[in-house]
Amino acid sequence: MSTIYIMEAANLFCGDHDPTASKHLTLSELQLPALQEIYQDHHAGGSRVQIEVAVGIQKLEPTFKLAGWDPDLLTQFGLGATRNKVFTAYGVIKDKRTGVSIEAKAIIEGRLGKIEAEAFQRGEMMSHDYAINEVMHYELWFNDREKLYFDFFSSDWRVDGASQNADERRILRIPTTG
Repeated sequence: MSTIYIMEAANLFCGDHDPTASKHLTLSELQLPALQEIYQDHHAGGSRVQIEVAVGIQKLEPTFKLAGWDPDLLTQFGLGATRNKVFTAYGVIKDKRTGVSIEAKAIIEGRLGKIEAEAFQRGEMMSHDYAINEVMHYELWFNDREKLYFDFFSSDWRVDGASQNADERRILRIPTTG
């Protein structure tokens, strides 16, 4: 039966699940990474029509916006931070047909690669835009079910829990670690 799912609330933890790392009071925008394939144009010598061929998936780059200043988050920025961080986002999704609240969860491992302050204007709340770069691991869960999984180091890409490149990893003798 058809329904519509609407996100009603979100929270972000910058630095895994440390309760003090919750951004629920300042989070005003959360953008999960765009899922976009990479294509290469190909015009075969014996063909009148050019085609495009999927050759991979573009890098993942989630973003978020926080109201005000976050001095603790500033220290996670860039080359001064020696390791990637885990960012965990939670969303409350409402099934509009049943009224049931469903958990959405995204786990992102990457670097805080961008902090951009908005211009200060008297009488308005200043915010900061953030981007997570160098994403090496990404999981998207919906209602306790894994929908997407990417791990650079294990070379795994799963959709609905099923590996999309198990044959490739087997043929290339890439060990399964995830």
